[in-house]
This record gives sequence, structure tokens and C-alpha cells, in this order.
Amino acid sequence: MAFFAFQLVGHAMGESMVGSETVVPLLFRWVHFVAGVTWIGLLYYFNLVQVPFMRETDAATKGGVVLKLLPRALWWFRWSALATVLAGFALMITAGIRNMAIMIGATLGLIMFLNVWLIIWPNQKVVIRMTGDATATKTPPPPEMAKHARRAYIASRTNFYLSFPMLLFMGMSAHFPQF
Repeated sequence: MAFFAFQLVGHAMGESMVGSETVVPLLFRWVHFVAGVTWIGLLYYFNLVQVPFMRETDAATKGGVVLKLLPRALWWFRWSALATVLAGFALMITAGIRNMAIMIGATLGLIMFLNVWLIIWPNQKVVIRMTGDATATKTPPPPEMAKHARRAYIASRTNFYLSFPMLLFMGMSAHFPQF
């Protein structure tokens, strides 16, 4: 459908047919952009909204957030990270983008992606499981849950800080290609 829309626009502008060499990178760029907005938006939500909220709320509300909201948010968080990285690499290949800015941005994005899948998600799964067990048995969560929550927090906060230079370099690659 998108291909035909591009054909129509190209025809209306008096240009020759838009080929797959134009449409395929454009679709990868669009997926990369939308998935990236989802990923980074959730990253900012976790760091700027949820972490402060969890510090000041009661135990029952925390349990509800961890058991109901967090799994949903983390599903979108980790899969949008994967979609962003895969679409970004596909875009680099199909569009032949190889400037220094994109390479730095891609490296930072890859580090952030690995933090999501190798540190944040495994530790948050443990926190969710331990919270569920504690809720089911009506007992406090085990003390080692704090260790897993802290690891996930540190990796998430690291990604939060890495997102600023990553976004700068990604933007520079498109708007200042001389870098």
C-alpha cells in the first residue's frame, strides 16, 4: 500500500516511478523511527515518572504497578528496542549509511539494547516473580529482590544517560551528514 502511495506522489510531482531502492530504505527508516520513539519514550517514562512514583507510593500500589503495569510496559520496551535496532541495521545496509555520527549513535544504541535484554529484562522478571509470590502468600518480598531491582534501575538509568548522545549522533547523521 505504501509503495503505491509513493508511486502516486511521484507521478503527481512529475517524477519517474519511485523504485524499491527508495521505498525499502524509507520503510526501514519509518519503522526505526516509530519503534525508537516507543522505546525511548518508555525509557523516559520509567526514569522520569515511574521510578519517582514508586519511591513515594504505598506497598499495595507498588505491587499493583509491578504485577499489572510493569509487564505490559516492559513488553513494549524490549520489543521496540529490538525493532529499533533491527530496522536501524537494515536501514544502514539498504541506504548505505556509513558516516561517523551514525556509527557512534548505532554503537550507543546497541549498548542500550544489550542493557535492555541482558540486564533490565532478566532482573525485572525476577522482581515481577518475587512480587507475585509475595502477594500470593501475603508476605513481604524477599530481601534479594532489592538487588535485582537495583541492577535493573542502574542499567535503565545508564540507558537514560546514553540516550542523549545517541539521539544527538543519530540526528547529526541525517541533518549534518558531513560528520
